[in-house]
Amino acid sequence: MKFSYNQIAGQSAERLAALSDGIFAVAMTLLLLELHTPTRELIHREGDLRHALAAFSPQLVVYLMSFITLGIFWVGQQTQLNYLARSDRDLTWIHLAFLFAVTIMPFSTRLLNEFLRYRTALLAYWANILVLGLTLYWSWGYATRAGLVREDIPRHVPPAICRRILIAQSLYACGALLSVLNTYWSIGFIVLVQLHYAIGLRLEKKQ
Repeated sequence: MKFSYNQIAGQSAERLAALSDGIFAVAMTLLLLELHTPTRELIHREGDLRHALAAFSPQLVVYLMSFITLGIFWVGQQTQLNYLARSDRDLTWIHLAFLFAVTIMPFSTRLLNEFLRYRTALLAYWANILVLGLTLYWSWGYATRAGLVREDIPRHVPPAICRRILIAQSLYACGALLSVLNTYWSIGFIVLVQLHYAIGLRLEKKQ
């Protein structure tokens, strides 16, 4: 029987998790580099500084939105990796495609910051989120079909992971549709969705 290299390539889920952590860390750092303090030459009194900070607030909201986005998808990917017994070549490349979308996030964030009122910039940002969600859904579907998940995984876990991705992506799509009316409404809705997933469910658990 002829042996294929692809049968032994990319089997370490631990190495994949380590690479993912590094890429997420870099992407989150690059987001911060897009934030700039007001130009010193234009600030002559307290009122000028307050005005400049007020004008800066939309950029801060977009930064917060992107940081939470990456945080949510980091948690989502780590959840999947934690339930893997092993990886394989195809699953590794699916996750690399996911990480490619992660590296694009600083660019789509900058585009939205530069053209905050333009629907095209908002839709490009949403497309970035959509690719993140689709590749994460793809990775879990492939892992379960290929028998790469742990045998002791609880029955409720696989459907819960899929349901979480599908509902979140549906809500993000609703947020993108709001850009037809106003991009600020769209951004506000997406931020609320993110806060719900990052904080809201945690609060519900505590109650």
